[in-house]
Amino acid sequence: MDYLREIEGKRLHDRNPNEKMMMKSSRCVCVSGPIIVGAGPSGLAAAACLKVKGVRSVVLERSHCIASLWQLKTYDRLRLHLPKQFCELPLMPFPEGFPTYPTKQQFIQYLEAYARKFDINPCFNQSVVSAEYDQVLGLWRVRTVGLKKEETEYVCPGLIVATGENAEPVVPDIEGMKDFGGDILHTSLYKKGGDFGGKRVLVVGCGNSGMEVCLDLCNHNASPTLVVRDTVHVLPREMLGKSTFGLSMWLLKWLPMRLVDGFLLIVSRLLLGDTARYGLHRPQMGPLQLKNLSGKTPVLDVGTLAKIKAGDIKVSPGIQRLRPLSAEFVNGKTEKFDAIILATGYKSNVPSWLKEKEMFSVKDGLPKRPFPNGWKGESGLYAVGFTKRGLLGASMDAKRIADDIEMCWKAESKHFSYFARPSSLQS
Repeated sequence: MDYLREIEGKRLHDRNPNEKMMMKSSRCVCVSGPIIVGAGPSGLAAAACLKVKGVRSVVLERSHCIASLWQLKTYDRLRLHLPKQFCELPLMPFPEGFPTYPTKQQFIQYLEAYARKFDINPCFNQSVVSAEYDQVLGLWRVRTVGLKKEETEYVCPGLIVATGENAEPVVPDIEGMKDFGGDILHTSLYKKGGDFGGKRVLVVGCGNSGMEVCLDLCNHNASPTLVVRDTVHVLPREMLGKSTFGLSMWLLKWLPMRLVDGFLLIVSRLLLGDTARYGLHRPQMGPLQLKNLSGKTPVLDVGTLAKIKAGDIKVSPGIQRLRPLSAEFVNGKTEKFDAIILATGYKSNVPSWLKEKEMFSVKDGLPKRPFPNGWKGESGLYAVGFTKRGLLGASMDAKRIADDIEMCWKAESKHFSYFARPSSLQS
């Protein structure tokens, strides 16, 4: 086809001569459907929804496996924080025998079965270094680098960004980190509390991960201290025999958000007591309203609060600076520690490779348009998994994207042959 020759000629013309010498091999792959960047739950959901619509896609993944965050960067005791019915991907429920809150391994098994069912075969070990829309060709050009530094350029009519909100660990710059002398690691490298048995461990961050890591450490005879730098809503995982999340969703069908927030806080006070007594002060805004406006998720307690009340887990304010095997806090106190675990979350990496500034914010790498309108951009650009609403939000995005692509692209299938096999041009 003429447009394939035009693509290849333009690609070679644009290549920097020095870059040619650096790359061991280079090729151009012309894809008939959209490229999906990321083979996590969001990317798999988008690929499956497209598949049942008859639209082929190619999934690019920088790691060697699907759901690399879950498989490689999560701790062993992790379970889904929400009941399984709120975490299933489109078109396939969890197996009936799975518990209400599936384990990490069970969720990975589910994702692997999902990929097999919809015959999703990602291109692994392909790190996307740039993606930009070519105005002349009217197509997206996505460049990747493999394990041996080999370069591939994919040319496609659409791009689905599925790298998500948790692509890169957030590591804060704490004064004195170089002087500490003990182990400092992000939760992406933490596996189990047994590795820290008998040690004094400072856990920075009081979200769900920080609270659960503290519990895991405590259960393995470590002495954890939790750094709480901000206000936080702690809710019981279940209320009145039902999941707190499920009960909240049901109440929102009948009551305004402020009343549901009031109900959650009253029941939490009855079940958990006044969390402020233990250093866990609540925000002025209710948990659902705060989540809706800022994306900040309330902590669903799975036993950590009882350990805090018993004194097995200490709570400290923010860190002023680190010193050799110790930390000085903003209240002036200094305590000794053997290790520090940073439960400081993750961030999007989209601005580092997507050459586009209209849909995604350069500041935080998230869609500029608020939920539920952040899934679609211009020129065939889409986003899935950036809603700050977990797997449920990703599934909603995937369905919307598939419907939109089916409607828009099938009408143009004569121009791009979306349902033909991908063809490649070797240079």
